[in-house]
Amino acid sequence: MLPAPTVRVAPLRVRRLPEEAGIFAVLVVVVLALSLISPSFRTVSNGFVLLVNGSVITFLALGQAFVLLTGGIDLSTGANIAMTGVTAALLMQAGLPWPLAALLALAAATLLGVINGSLTHFLRIPAFIATFSTQGVALAIPLIVTGAQSISVHDYGFAWIGQGRLLGLPTPVMLIALAAVTAGLFLRSTRLGVHIYALGGNRAAARLAGVNVARTTVFVYAVSGFCAGMGGLIATSRLMVGFPATGTGNELFYSIAAAVVGGVSLFGGVGTVLGAMIGAVLIAVVSNGMNVINVQSYWQSLVIGVIILIGVTFDTYRRSHKDKPVLRGGRAADNSARPAPRAPVVSPPPISENLVEPSNSP
Repeated sequence: MLPAPTVRVAPLRVRRLPEEAGIFAVLVVVVLALSLISPSFRTVSNGFVLLVNGSVITFLALGQAFVLLTGGIDLSTGANIAMTGVTAALLMQAGLPWPLAALLALAAATLLGVINGSLTHFLRIPAFIATFSTQGVALAIPLIVTGAQSISVHDYGFAWIGQGRLLGLPTPVMLIALAAVTAGLFLRSTRLGVHIYALGGNRAAARLAGVNVARTTVFVYAVSGFCAGMGGLIATSRLMVGFPATGTGNELFYSIAAAVVGGVSLFGGVGTVLGAMIGAVLIAVVSNGMNVINVQSYWQSLVIGVIILIGVTFDTYRRSHKDKPVLRGGRAADNSARPAPRAPVVSPPPISENLVEPSNSP
């Protein structure tokens, strides 16, 4: 008889929703709810105001996402905003053209990030302590230099960063869109981007695999410093004043909330730039919506705090149940959750004691 033909069954492809689908659905629900509550919220002008006001938080969340992916945290971003704005204002007051002043201020902000990364890696100082210390230094420098006085900016070309338009859209919105696309492609398509995720997933294993831990750590904090510097330039150019207290409010609080709610894990190794950006937009929508419907400002901190608590709780639950089957006590969620069948153990035949050894004689 001919053997039966072998039928190969192609494995079923399970389509999974993107990780950002959940937070995006929450954003849509919040936008619809606020639009129904207040007709002025759903106007185009308010939409532009919302995006421009949220651009600083979005830049901070982008930089914070890089640091969180490695398992660190940067508490100096709010102070970096003030330092960058005052530095740019002082340089323009000294006679430098605004593009050069902006670049030098960005360099100073990035340098602060490099210092944070160096303290964290080379001196083994915990990121929380290191960045908390540099936060105090970055807050004190503008106050000492200016005597706690604001510095007016008279170079009106500088206003283009925070008040201008590019391709018909506000410049801050275009800048954050360009930065987000660049950061997303970088994390997905470059070796250093892969190393960032590896470092946050398992630092010891990443080191053994050849990841340059020092370079990666310093790099992510430098990115955070640069993003905070961009936020400082936008905030200063919108006011045309270098104020030493700029960025010392809820900016740091909101930036961490945006990244965490967007799916970036506080434990490192998990998260995307798109998720952090959606989280930042959600924070901006909640803040703007509560202003539009005349909710008192101190309620905003309560709402954002609850959002952070929910995000961190979900993140902790997701990590603790990452390797467990979805269904318990019954059938597994799929066949992949079942243990592989073991091959039967074949015992050797027993050796009889009556066997006679063959004789060596002919």
